[in-house]
Amino acid sequence: MPDFILAIDQGTTGTTALLIGHDLRVHGHRTVDFPQHFPNPGWVEHNPEEIWASVRQAILELLESTGTAVNQIMAIGITNQRETTVLWERADSKPAANAIVWQCRRSAAICEKLKKQDLEEMYRQRTGLVLDPYFSGTKLTWLFEQSTELKQRATDGHLVFGTIDSFLVWRLTGGRTHVTDVSNASRTLMMDLQKLEWDDSLLEPLGVPRSVLPEIVPSSGIYGKTSGLDFLPDGIPIAGMAGDQQAALFGQACFETGQTKCTYGTGAFILENIGDHPLPSKHGLLTTVAWQLNGKTSYALEGSAFVAGAAVQWLRDGLGLIKTSAEVESLARQVEDNNGVVFVPALTGLGAPHWKSEARGQITGLTRGATAAHIARATLEGIALQVNDLVMAMADDRGEAGSILKVDGGAANNDLLMQMQADLLGRPVSRPETVETTALGAAMLAGLAVGFWNDLDELAASWQEERCFEPMAESDWRETLLGQWQEAINRM
Repeated sequence: MPDFILAIDQGTTGTTALLIGHDLRVHGHRTVDFPQHFPNPGWVEHNPEEIWASVRQAILELLESTGTAVNQIMAIGITNQRETTVLWERADSKPAANAIVWQCRRSAAICEKLKKQDLEEMYRQRTGLVLDPYFSGTKLTWLFEQSTELKQRATDGHLVFGTIDSFLVWRLTGGRTHVTDVSNASRTLMMDLQKLEWDDSLLEPLGVPRSVLPEIVPSSGIYGKTSGLDFLPDGIPIAGMAGDQQAALFGQACFETGQTKCTYGTGAFILENIGDHPLPSKHGLLTTVAWQLNGKTSYALEGSAFVAGAAVQWLRDGLGLIKTSAEVESLARQVEDNNGVVFVPALTGLGAPHWKSEARGQITGLTRGATAAHIARATLEGIALQVNDLVMAMADDRGEAGSILKVDGGAANNDLLMQMQADLLGRPVSRPETVETTALGAAMLAGLAVGFWNDLDELAASWQEERCFEPMAESDWRETLLGQWQEAINRM
């Protein structure tokens, strides 16, 4: 049996190619960055050809650096930046325009127009999402509104749409396969969350013709095989796909209802497995498809704190309190408590469950006794408190608390932050041995489809914990901090 699954982790600023072994460990990885394009304020674009070139280069460098032969690859799994919208030619696979990135806000006016037509509740009920430029559907609407020719060519079947997963499968298979997995489809505003099908009542207000859409497929299964590439041989199965946050949930082996993961990056993304039925949120959380496997669909609640690691970067770049992000932990450890200092890191507004888009960052409780160490400690507490709010909202939506919180991402390496998180939640926080959980999830989905691993039980047994942070703080500390936090939130 071949030795590895090749995972392609196509992210917002670069592409990482990884080799994942039976032991769920990374046996090699290479990252290749690509340019970001900002044609107007608030607009973010990628050139799809530059994305594709980064995929090709990352795979070539990975195989060369590890000395891996192509016949050692059993299958390919893909995980991707979600919601980024690509439109390309069916005939020659060339992009019809630059990709509109998930961060791009250019379709805000389209969202407002749909809201004025009283369509927001219909979209929320059918898709689990809110009308926001974040999602793919209104990005596609914007492209068609800019050019009637594009819209007509799409209607006539000459153009095809996809998120990055679709685009990569199309290119890897030489234009033979036009698919998207159900987790990515659930982020478009165009798929019915229960039927798992494109819905005409969602497509019509967006002005999107069905002819442009990919086939919706499970997250694990053989979609096609490599064909006509100059860096991989023909015949390698592409067998697993999931959006990056869903892939991380799977890579953390959160296979059971109530299991939760948080990825601490620039922001913090929390997903909780809610089982086989979608659940509307009372707190403005998103309901999304986690994955579809062996005919069974798993759903998740999703919430995000817009600013997590970015708050530490601000301490470094904006205030100059630290020289590297890693220094924040040692600085915060210089004091035993926050001395009354509270930092709400709403540098770009507050999302769920508060939903105060106009909010801005706020530091309260400053006295002459406050030091840089107190501000550093308050920054870590602010990150943990945002995550705590989201996890508590999920518990309220489900009517029961989850168990362990599994963590990944750069800031998950901060031991003090992880201990604070466990203390606030009152439940264990578990950090994995393999931190590349997003790529791992894609590899696991692909491996299951080709028999590289037998089942979820085998994967769960192979998942390794690096460290578990048990709650240690007294309840008085928690109640005091939560009170300070709520008082600060109320001032915003």
